[in-house]
Amino acid sequence: MSRPGRYWLMKSEPSVFSFDDLKARPRSTDHWDGVRNYQARNYMRDMKKGDLVLFYHSNCDTPGVVGIAEIVREAYPDHTAFDPSSRYYDPKSGPDNPRWFMVDVKWKEALRRTVTLREMRGLQEVSGMKLMQKGQRLSVMPVTKDEFETIRGLGMAH
Repeated sequence: MSRPGRYWLMKSEPSVFSFDDLKARPRSTDHWDGVRNYQARNYMRDMKKGDLVLFYHSNCDTPGVVGIAEIVREAYPDHTAFDPSSRYYDPKSGPDNPRWFMVDVKWKEALRRTVTLREMRGLQEVSGMKLMQKGQRLSVMPVTKDEFETIRGLGMAH
């Protein structure tokens, strides 16, 4: 019996790692490392292969959803936490007792246009999204199927 897929929103600063950067990777796949918030980590541990992701560009001139990605590898220890030279190093995390995890994501499709945060704020259909909550700074969060489809539909419209 297969379980229904889940839907997520993952934020990345395009100056650090953009949706185009993901597409350019071998097999258009890369690991999503460096998450250092426990709630976001827990969400990543809940992700399953085949789940779909709204790829969101943050901390830029026009924040918004730019594409769709897919989870292709479920949570595994984030090796950057073990590397003292990494900006994501955590001395309390180790290979025998990892504190932080990452998933692998694959580029699936670019939207025809960015669905901006400003536009989403005006939509009743997505008003319940965690992204719309004041003070919400998580880089990884769940979205409902309806929220996912609304945003994808807007992004694919001309």
